[in-house]
Amino acid sequence: MTEQFDYFIVFAEMRTGSNFLEVNLNAFDGLVCHGEAFNPHFIGYPNKTEILSITQDERDQNPAQLIGEIKAQNGALGGFRYFHDHDPRVLDIALEDPRCAKIILTRNPLDSYVSWKIAQATGQWKLTNVTRRREALADFDGAEFSRHVEALQDFQVLLMNRMQKSGQTAFYVAYEDLQSVDVMNGLARWLGLSDTLESLDDSLKRQNPAPVLSKVANADEMTVALSGMDRFNLTRTPNFEPRRGPSVPGYVAGVVTPLLYMPVQGGPVAEVVNWLAGLDGVEADGLLTKMNQKQLRQWRNGNPGNRSFTVVRHPVARAHAVFCEKILPAGSGSFNRIRETLRKRFKLSIPKDGPNPNYSLADHRVAFDTFLDFLRANLAGQTAIRVDATWASQSQVLSGFSELGSPDQILREDELAEELPHLARRVGRMKPGEVSVAAADRPYALEEIYDAALEEKVAKIYKRDYMMFGFGAWR
Repeated sequence: MTEQFDYFIVFAEMRTGSNFLEVNLNAFDGLVCHGEAFNPHFIGYPNKTEILSITQDERDQNPAQLIGEIKAQNGALGGFRYFHDHDPRVLDIALEDPRCAKIILTRNPLDSYVSWKIAQATGQWKLTNVTRRREALADFDGAEFSRHVEALQDFQVLLMNRMQKSGQTAFYVAYEDLQSVDVMNGLARWLGLSDTLESLDDSLKRQNPAPVLSKVANADEMTVALSGMDRFNLTRTPNFEPRRGPSVPGYVAGVVTPLLYMPVQGGPVAEVVNWLAGLDGVEADGLLTKMNQKQLRQWRNGNPGNRSFTVVRHPVARAHAVFCEKILPAGSGSFNRIRETLRKRFKLSIPKDGPNPNYSLADHRVAFDTFLDFLRANLAGQTAIRVDATWASQSQVLSGFSELGSPDQILREDELAEELPHLARRVGRMKPGEVSVAAADRPYALEEIYDAALEEKVAKIYKRDYMMFGFGAWR
């Protein structure tokens, strides 16, 4: 530690140059960076099992213990890299501690996104020998990029706001600054070191040194998508309070019917979208989706008298549906990294490759009960895994909508057959189609395992949802 700081945290994201920054921090005799110490899926680096004799299990049970060990290092100022989806408990510890040095590494979000897409395509996340460089073009996805930018901006606003309130400052480093030995030496001085580097480490090579347009397969599509983004927030009222994003790209709007559906993930999203598409006589992909905030405002201005709505699902049914769709199966569409972490660290007893003939109803009941134990800890901020929107409390999801306007109506899934047609007639659709009922969960339906014990457990986990939306027992 130094006179001013006990440890440091590098706030960064994937493909921002954080590996290169870490290598050069570790080149100073008085600094030790321990990688992604609080990544929920590994500790420090993918091939490590502990940091300073603290195992991943011990870290997950008590993240402050690992921070304490990092602070206790003799002769060196220790630290770690932290991304926005790392253990959220660590964020509160670090931001409230003025003796934690905050280093904020940023990069043009388009560059980091394209670099991430190329790394996904090639499987090459680091480059030490240019002769082994793999090449690929990135496929730009406008909605995905919009979510990428929104997540980065929300996290940066949170950092700024928290440090403003506590009277702290950070050392900002841009991606381009990483090539300056003077900046690296300046960072070391800010941390309290007197040593300097003669030159930067050259073991890591820049992987894609070319203009961004030449690295994208669908550059024309990217240009059009970017032109629709309100880069300078000309139509946005400034708000510096910490907030949950409204997830505008997930909203679904009619192309003719002035209805806006604001989905709560984990609910009957496909059924409602298909019903809305039927009102306009189009397929589901013909509706307006993947909007940014500017496009949403334009839609609202162009549809006077529009109505917005969302649908909430009973918490027991929602938790079971999420488990069956995102955790139990393996492969595309599942949360595979979280799934493996739950199997290894939370002892979730499900087949490695997904349900098979040997996976019985009794196995399913036990596995779902274990998943609920994880949800209870996760929503209480006691795990290193993110609180995903598919299982976040529905009341919290709705609070995120309010930044750009709360829905006019909150409908319950079991009332959709009556309420959605009524809503359609209010905006001029006098002969709306029927609303499909969500298919039973697979491989086992909820009614096959439901009992009072499960109801009681879910009611404790989602107590606020039961209170806010008036839910009783599922059956």
